[in-house]
Amino acid sequence: MPQNHNHPKKKVLVIEDEPDISELLEYNLLKAGFEVFLSDNGEDGIVQTKAHHPDLILLDIMLPKMNGFETCKLLKSSADTRHIPIIFVTAKSDEHDAVTGLNDGADDYIIKPFRTQELIARIWAHLRRYELNLSTPYPTQDENNRDNLIIQGPLALHLKKHLIFLNKQPLILTLAEFKLLSALIKSPGEVFSRAELITIIADANVKLVPRNIDVHILSLRKKLGAHAHMIETIRGVGYKCREVIV
Repeated sequence: MPQNHNHPKKKVLVIEDEPDISELLEYNLLKAGFEVFLSDNGEDGIVQTKAHHPDLILLDIMLPKMNGFETCKLLKSSADTRHIPIIFVTAKSDEHDAVTGLNDGADDYIIKPFRTQELIARIWAHLRRYELNLSTPYPTQDENNRDNLIIQGPLALHLKKHLIFLNKQPLILTLAEFKLLSALIKSPGEVFSRAELITIIADANVKLVPRNIDVHILSLRKKLGAHAHMIETIRGVGYKCREVIV
């Protein structure tokens, strides 16, 4: 997804206290066409976010003054900033913490050392998904057919556009959350084991464990709000989407 020269550059805020990593990220993001802002601690990161309104934030976990988890929670709890995608950039030893941090509202995480191409690709994927969710209206009645739209209670999966609606409003999801919820919606009543769900959201660069699935499901339920019961836990097995009989 290249930059459109007729529109302002996408802005990325890097909150990272290690100068070498911060400079490396800045260099590669500028090279990819982004406008870049830097911060070396969580408190300043909050200030920079409110000042520059970035389109996406790369956030380290181990930060002075305010760690990445606290920073993420504050940003995701504010109406002015909760929409901004946040990607944790973390050391391999902190991988478990990063996965748990998804429950604080982060959208993704990437492990150091990372491949530049992979990082840029993930950034664009999150930006594209966010823009699609905001700009795509609920499908018109003539699109409401079995080949294009799967409806299960208040949830609707638009197969062609890879979007999910809740009560006809776009549901802002991470890529992993979208894959999980899509699989459940497509097969209402079918029980998926955690191992099967790991396969569905598998990423060649990230090793997942059953606990990862539980964290994603918990985050999904939060976003579903009053309809969280649509995802049912099958104790000792996994999860399923409740089948709504019309």
